[in-house]
Amino acid sequence: MSNTNSPSEGYLLSKANSYYIFFLLFLLYLFDYIDRLVVVSLFPYLQKEWGLTDTQCGLLVSAVYWSIVLFSFPVSILIDRWSRKKSIGLMAVLWSLATAACAFANNFTHLFIARAAIGIGEAGYAPGGTAMISALFPEKKRAMLVGIWNISIPLGGALGVALGGYIASQYGWRHAFGLVALPGLFISLIFFFVRDYKTVELVKKESNLPDCPTTGKMKTMDIIREFLRTPSLLLTYIAFAGNTFLTTSILSWLPTYLHRFENLPMEKASVMGSLVLIMAIVGSPLGGFLADKWLKKRANARLLFSALSSTLTAVIFLVAFGLFSGKVQYGLFLLGGIAAIAFASSAIAVTQDVVHPGLRAISYSICVIFQNLLGSSLGPIFTGWISDQFNLKVALTVTSFSPVLAGLFFYLGSRFYQKDLDKVEKIDICIEER
Repeated sequence: MSNTNSPSEGYLLSKANSYYIFFLLFLLYLFDYIDRLVVVSLFPYLQKEWGLTDTQCGLLVSAVYWSIVLFSFPVSILIDRWSRKKSIGLMAVLWSLATAACAFANNFTHLFIARAAIGIGEAGYAPGGTAMISALFPEKKRAMLVGIWNISIPLGGALGVALGGYIASQYGWRHAFGLVALPGLFISLIFFFVRDYKTVELVKKESNLPDCPTTGKMKTMDIIREFLRTPSLLLTYIAFAGNTFLTTSILSWLPTYLHRFENLPMEKASVMGSLVLIMAIVGSPLGGFLADKWLKKRANARLLFSALSSTLTAVIFLVAFGLFSGKVQYGLFLLGGIAAIAFASSAIAVTQDVVHPGLRAISYSICVIFQNLLGSSLGPIFTGWISDQFNLKVALTVTSFSPVLAGLFFYLGSRFYQKDLDKVEKIDICIEER
């Protein structure tokens, strides 16, 4: 079936249909993060009822990310080789039901298991959604659209923290889990009926002769070499982890920090923490926009921009935790909320730029594994452990050094980007028949 738009426009479907699917993907990502982070504002209630330590609270966040690490790669193979819409729909059903199950937990172990089940459902969503956006929209819009899509991460996290704190204070912490689970379940059922693109054949050029170009099916070792021989991709994966180590720690612990060090009620601390996360609504699309603009003048701009924004993030939070308190510190937190997410849209675009089109979900799943194994799963528990040894302010100050390493790895990756981009197979993507 031919594209419904002219090739010059670069859309796989009509603009209206492409943006409709994008809207559903945005909503699902929003409720993904609401369900993932609603537990953060429930820490004081769980500690009061069950006597949990800060380390145990950190484990309730890390449980989701460990499951994502374990299941992201196999689920991404299903996405790339079977069906994007069916895989995404099934995952959203699973994570919504697992969130509802948290409301019935009787102890820490039960809640930990339910939280881990949320991670199983969420394991392939980011790779699947990224692959769909990359296929549906023109390449020149990729970083910008991914940037807008990623607004749902801080917005969902902020809503999860704010809603959790409010619902728990009014009705109890169990109701917080139950109520946030319902919308994602509803949207997941709608997603089964959207248009999907045909599974891309894993073929590579075996001859570039003008009179007789030939192609052959990629073998397992060809796929492995596709990644191992792409240094800009590998360095991007590692750099991602350096940033998520900090951002997930901030997502998890900032409300508690404001509660302890500014003596704010947890409901207010949750809202103020949420406002910091919401600032990423500016940072995510702004980062994508600036990187795409710079890309017109410099081929490796996406990775150079990620390097600069990562370094800036570290400086902002180190100054905030190390030198200030009160209103000035909170103002820096808000600025840090913009800077902390600015790298993501351009870095995610790189994971799609420099790989075979049939391996895009797998590519981002590997990025998810790196960022969660080395970043998101370790950040909250590391911060909780340091807090138990010293205090939460010291812990968050130490954690704020991690984006410096991210900036270094992004810079190193930028030196290989153009060469890696030139090696990518050019494959046409077609929409599925109804």
